[in-house]
Amino acid sequence: MPRGRPPIMDLKTAYDVELSGSRIQHELWPLDEIDPRKAKFPCCLVWTPLPVVSWLAPFIGHVGICREAGAILDFSGSYFVNVEDFAFGAAARYVQLDREKCCFPPNLAGHKCKHGYQHAEFGTALTWDDALQLSMRHFEHKSYNLFTCNSYSFVANCLNRLCYEGSMDWNMITVAALILFKGQWVNSMSVIRSFLPFTVVLCLGLLLVGWPFLVGLFSFSLLLFGWFLLGTYCVKTLLES
Repeated sequence: MPRGRPPIMDLKTAYDVELSGSRIQHELWPLDEIDPRKAKFPCCLVWTPLPVVSWLAPFIGHVGICREAGAILDFSGSYFVNVEDFAFGAAARYVQLDREKCCFPPNLAGHKCKHGYQHAEFGTALTWDDALQLSMRHFEHKSYNLFTCNSYSFVANCLNRLCYEGSMDWNMITVAALILFKGQWVNSMSVIRSFLPFTVVLCLGLLLVGWPFLVGLFSFSLLLFGWFLLGTYCVKTLLES
């Protein structure tokens, strides 16, 4: 055997050890149960209505993403990410995500998603909590703006860093759709808290103004929806994600 070349068996052993270590590193331990009373939602997205805005457009709210231990993180102000202090009240809706659908590559060759180079350039992590921490540091240098850089932007950034469901295209619209169509209500009081103000405003508007109020309310919702669609799919540099 030539000098300086390790035996083939040693290379195979080293590879097996590295592979075994990679498996151990990515082993996912069981999560605790969801406990709304303690505001613990392990690996969940959570949503709560926004004052005033949700009274006029109940499909708009404030979102956060939770650590594996259940602590809620949410971007609620310029250069600031809340930890275990969900802004604007308790969570009303939640959807638990599957860590098996995330990509935690130990190296460039370890990607299980189809976006290896794009994912590496965006920023990867070895665990769920690491990904959230990296996004948290990123948004601690961002200015909050309800229309361009908000809580949905922060959650989308986390999901892109996780490459959740093999996608790097998470944005405000897709995050909102995920919560809207797959989210569960915490309890019946959460439903009342989310829709009662809107119902009261709607009834008062119709009583005092009449049908023009309904037209104005519909136009407001349509303009908001149109703005986020425009910024997400037409002028992609307009919104943060």
